[in-house]
Parts: sequence; structure tokens; C-alpha cells
Amino acid sequence: MIDVELPPGPPASALARGFAACLASVTEVAVTDLPAPGEDLAHALGAWRGWLAGHGSGLVPIADPVRFQWPGWWIAVVEQEDGGTGGGAGGGAAAVLAFGTPPGVVLSPQTPALLGRATADLRIREAHAVASLDPVPRRGPVAEVLRGTVEGLAVAPAAEAPMRLLDVAHARAGRGLDGDRYAVGAGTFSPRAGRRPGYDLTLVAAEVLDELAAAGVPLDLAGTRRNVLTRGIDVNALVGRRFRVGEVLCEGRRLCEPCVHLDRLSGPGTLRPLIHRGGLRADVLTDGEIRVGAPVVAE
Repeated sequence: MIDVELPPGPPASALARGFAACLASVTEVAVTDLPAPGEDLAHALGAWRGWLAGHGSGLVPIADPVRFQWPGWWIAVVEQEDGGTGGGAGGGAAAVLAFGTPPGVVLSPQTPALLGRATADLRIREAHAVASLDPVPRRGPVAEVLRGTVEGLAVAPAAEAPMRLLDVAHARAGRGLDGDRYAVGAGTFSPRAGRRPGYDLTLVAAEVLDELAAAGVPLDLAGTRRNVLTRGIDVNALVGRRFRVGEVLCEGRRLCEPCVHLDRLSGPGTLRPLIHRGGLRADVLTDGEIRVGAPVVAE
């Protein structure tokens, strides 16, 4: 996403202009490259759907946005708590961009005070998901050899409990790290009905935390709520690949995207800068030991 400010225009069109700014942020285009929003959001949505279709994406209405859970982009129209001055047909409403599971507001061009708020705490009039029209997974070219090292290890005994740093961790196939809440099915997002892939182990790159610190957003391994801190390896490139962490064989399942829950535990402002950089969810395939300094190598 990119930062897009509310484009200029009459007060009556504030809601449509706010929605346009959110859509431009997701698609990473200049807001002037979108079809002009006008003053009527309903008509603008039709024009934007056509524009998105020409770029392989769509804008899908969300039936129950209050309970909507999807680790992707969606745009909500919310009631402004102070009554707002949305103007026109959207008077008192603002468009916000949401992300994460559970979701939080990552862009609010009309009302910056909503930034970082959990969507569950907002009064949502309507919402639309921005999604690809082509669901077919595409295999990329064979990746180069990936290699890095373990720079940190952490576990938490229960959901929302403080993370404890380790020098050595013991991994169990199909479970995770001894002493960690996900190894015993007690994590905040642990599956409640049977085992599902991607909940054994989480990794995050030290380089990402370095970049955040340089940008004035200090965050350490404990603050990320991840298990393994790596350096020198692109953890995003491990999705769909087998790799070893020390003597433990793992398989990358999907990105470990941030959510508003992380904002609550580690402080506001951590959700947005970790989008697509929040690390990796992996399965543990073999028992073994992981030490700080151990190699991380893709097979």
C-alpha cells in the first residue's frame, strides 16, 4: 500500500473521495488515475469495479463486515463517532482501509483518528473486499539457494502471555516448540477443531525489525510474538518450500500477516509497517533442537 491523502473536492463528495483514496492506496496508483468518484458513492463503486476488472481484480460487497475475517485488503464505510461532516449522501460517514485477522484500520484519509482502530469497535455501514479475479495459484521459477541464521528464539506459555527468550528450543513434529502456546493448542489463533497447517512455528526477519527501528518504530522479537528471528534469509520466499532450522525440517505455509491483536499486545503502530513483512507460518516436520546461531537453509 502507499500513502494517499484525501483528494480535494467539495464537502458533499468527502465519502466518495475518501473511498477513492483507500482504493488508490491498495492498488498503488495515483488517485487521479482512478475513475472520478463524483459525489455519489454508489455510482462510483460501479465505475471502480469496471476499472478493477480491467486490471484482474474486483470489489466484492461484504455481507457481515462486523464479523468479517480475511487477511487481505478491504474498505469499510464507518459512522464517524463525532457525527463527522462526511457531507452529501454519506454525511457523517468515513471510508477506511482495513487489513489483518482480526482487522484494524491502516489508512483513514478522512478521519486520521481512526487509524489503528479495530474494525470490530467501529459502526460499519457497508464494506467491500478488494480481491483478485483469478484464484489459480501460480508457481514461480525455482528459487535460488536460501541461507541464513537463527538470531533469536522465543516462546510464550499461553495466549497473550509475555514472550520468553531462549538460547535453545526443542521442536516437536506436528506441534511446535516445547513451552510455546501453539504447541499445546492454546494460542490466540490455535485451531479449535483439529490440526491445521501453519500453526506450529513462526519466523520473522531481523532485517525487517532493523528497518522499523530506523523508521522510529522499535520492535523486538518478543514484540512480534514470533518464535524464530532470522537473519540473512528471505522468509517470504520460503512459502511453499521445505527448509531446515538447525536440525529441524520445516515447511513454509503462508505469510504470518500482522493483525490488530498485535497492536493491542505490542503497542499501536505495529500493524501497518508489518503488512507483507510480518514473517512466515510453518509446519514442523521432524523433532529436533534449534539453537541461536543455527543455520536456516532451504532445501
